[in-house]
Amino acid sequence: MAILNIAVIQFDIKAGHPDHNFAEVERQLERAAALTPKPDVIVLPEMWNTGYALEQIGELADPNGERTKRVISAFSAKHGIHVVAGSVASGAADGVRNTIYAFGRDGGLSSEYAKLHLFRLMNEEKHLLEGDRVGELSIDGQQAGMMICYDIRFPELSRRLALQGAKLLFVPAEWPHPRLHHWRTLLQARAIENQMYVIACNRVGTDHGADGKTTSFFGHSMIIDPWGEVLVEGGEEEAILAASIDLDKVDTVRRTIPVFEDRRPSHY
Repeated sequence: MAILNIAVIQFDIKAGHPDHNFAEVERQLERAAALTPKPDVIVLPEMWNTGYALEQIGELADPNGERTKRVISAFSAKHGIHVVAGSVASGAADGVRNTIYAFGRDGGLSSEYAKLHLFRLMNEEKHLLEGDRVGELSIDGQQAGMMICYDIRFPELSRRLALQGAKLLFVPAEWPHPRLHHWRTLLQARAIENQMYVIACNRVGTDHGADGKTTSFFGHSMIIDPWGEVLVEGGEEEAILAASIDLDKVDTVRRTIPVFEDRRPSHY
């Protein structure tokens, strides 16, 4: 049995205050590491270092993700836990990208992924650069994929990851009200159509933008199995959610309903 214990941390993010957010992440990670059973993987939400302070993102971004890498690497090595470190605003010479950094049990950087699809409803394309490759990851020898928030509206991306062997999909997000129905439906659809586990981590709390606009984030982080059944789901408060998943179940579901064998890609 390929059992993994997963912990998902949904918490409030203080937009525009990286020092506060880094301190909060370190506190929450230690809380998650103390769970029984001990997590094999911990997942954080999207843009947790800065929130959506996009007007200031150039000055707030973590240069090349160095602070993120230093903090998360030290934690992973200390506890022997994989961390899919949500995503952060990561600055480079050409601009800022919304980037996931993932770390192995030894603290080494195991993969990174910059968000491919920028969400124009929140003006991401005006302040951030698109990524240029899919997010692939190995967890204890098991193939996984990474997507960020708006990416889940593009089913061809998760299907490509599944066809490349991914058995689980990590989705950090800052998904706001009023689109809870979209969040739940899209995540379950990605799990069902690809017969994979989906581990989605959404933030909670409220942002008050410089334009006077208030945005509320509803949490409802979820771990979903390959049948589309929700194993655990958060509410709208800060929480650490945990579940044990058996990756052998992915093979069982794919044998039972052989979607991948029955595909006819020459016709679409």
